[in-house]
Amino acid sequence: MLPIEFFRRAVLQHQDRIALEDSRQSICFAELAHRVDAIAAALQDRIHTAGTRVGLCATNSVDHVTALLACLAAGMIWVPLNPRLGKAELEAVLALARPELILCEDGCRDRLPDWDGPIVRLAPQKNGPCGPCTADWVSHYAGKQPASHFHDPSVTQAIKFTSGSSGKPKGVVQSCRSWNVHAASITQAFGFARDERFLAVAPITHGTSCFLLPVLAAGGTIVIGESPKPDAVLTALVEQEITATYLTPTMIYNLLSEPGARDSSFSRMRHLIYSGAPMRLEQIRETLAVFPSALETCYGQAEAPQIISYMRGRDFMDRANHGSVGFPGLLVQIGILDEAMHPLAAGEVGEICVRGDLIADGYLDNPEAEAEAFREGWLRTGDLGRFDGNGRLWIEGRKKEVIISGGFNIYPKDVENALGRHPAVLECTVFGVEDPKWGEAVHAAIELHADATADERELIDFVKRTLDSVKAPKRIHTVDSLPRNAVGKIMRREAKAMVMETAE
Repeated sequence: MLPIEFFRRAVLQHQDRIALEDSRQSICFAELAHRVDAIAAALQDRIHTAGTRVGLCATNSVDHVTALLACLAAGMIWVPLNPRLGKAELEAVLALARPELILCEDGCRDRLPDWDGPIVRLAPQKNGPCGPCTADWVSHYAGKQPASHFHDPSVTQAIKFTSGSSGKPKGVVQSCRSWNVHAASITQAFGFARDERFLAVAPITHGTSCFLLPVLAAGGTIVIGESPKPDAVLTALVEQEITATYLTPTMIYNLLSEPGARDSSFSRMRHLIYSGAPMRLEQIRETLAVFPSALETCYGQAEAPQIISYMRGRDFMDRANHGSVGFPGLLVQIGILDEAMHPLAAGEVGEICVRGDLIADGYLDNPEAEAEAFREGWLRTGDLGRFDGNGRLWIEGRKKEVIISGGFNIYPKDVENALGRHPAVLECTVFGVEDPKWGEAVHAAIELHADATADERELIDFVKRTLDSVKAPKRIHTVDSLPRNAVGKIMRREAKAMVMETAE
């Protein structure tokens, strides 16, 4: 079975139900299949070899989802190109991926670096540039079916790029088998229903893409959000009868800070799923006050898409579980291993390692990074974690980010949880700074709520009342805005560099 079959089977069962929707149009499953097949047939006419790479550069839109499904239906390798990346990073991605063709939204064309391959317009604007576009393909190839292409599920379905510790992009090679497992795992974990209305506001180029096939397979509707800005998300949740969405913790924090968010009713919400970064304990409790029983989480990486583990809303009802990422996903084995790759007992902290059919095949043209991350059948995630006595997984932080201060191992997440409880703190990140006395001193960079104020000494003492004093920051740096990557995740290394440069 190939991943596109999740969609194909849904079309047979739910032809007249709405599959895709935005503010301008609603498309039923049968019509979406018609568009997908036409674009897939056009791709096969232009690219005669299955397994060829196709770049897709677009913001969230109906056309974006349609083109992604068409790549799967045509037997092509999807290469997502996030338009929020800088030109230098996109140039590096294109140099590594070497796609045969790029499907690009008109509004994103100026984000692409110079590239001499063919570019086909996606969702063309009235006054946009001339040239071939997918809308023409839908008309010209109406009624045509793409050639069938069953092959071994070990072949590549997508190449997703992630930045390594050096900041250079790494192309994660995801097989059809990996896609099948993550779609089945998400389906099993969250149990999406036929009446699901899933709001797609986090980038489709990243985590949101993992939820498209599971929601469609259930007969649900993908609702394209107008904007990821918190006021637009709040409006969509209230007015579009949304039952499910996927957001990063930062997006949730911003949503809760939006005027009126805490006074709104979200009675239809069943799945407010977050991942991408840990959520602070205080923020978990604030979110549950607004979205009772809806908050859920999953843990994954591009190398193990989205669902290494997960936790449902019912488990969040017990405060003792707050901060956990739940139980292993379907068809996944998780090990907590030491440096010698030996398993550790429950309660002991080690590296989270994963194996099973979910795991990616490696890195594109990067044998050194591949040898480091994939060892003895395990994916070494680079995350430190532990199992509790009930089999739930807890993440303690990134292996390379542990701070050793005065001989003690300090996990940034613990300090961030304590500091984040202060009512003035909106976001924070913690890191180690070289220090002649301590070896490393704990520092923090914080972003305050609008109109809030807080004294550095007050904040340090606040942390000391919660944690051992050795874990309290020696310095706290207040900034206007913490640096974030293209999907809104705080970049710890860049935050450290920013505040250190200012300090100097």
